[in-house]
Amino acid sequence: MSQPFSLSPPEGLPVYRLLTGPDDAAFCRRVSEALALGYRLHGSPAATFNGERVIVAQPVLWPGASHAAD
Repeated sequence: MSQPFSLSPPEGLPVYRLLTGPDDAAFCRRVSEALALGYRLHGSPAATFNGERVIVAQPVLWPGASHAAD
């Protein structure tokens, strides 16, 4: 069931978000939750190694943003 379209993200969240964290299930859940709210992936994910573990980043963008790309 789709949610009604809104020009702004829910709960006062910003239009653009860069989700970062260790490459684990918790990070994947955070990205999945953002997508479930209505955000769209924006660009490619990035990964780096901090000497102990892989750290990942995934930008997401609210589709109602005037600069949102399809």
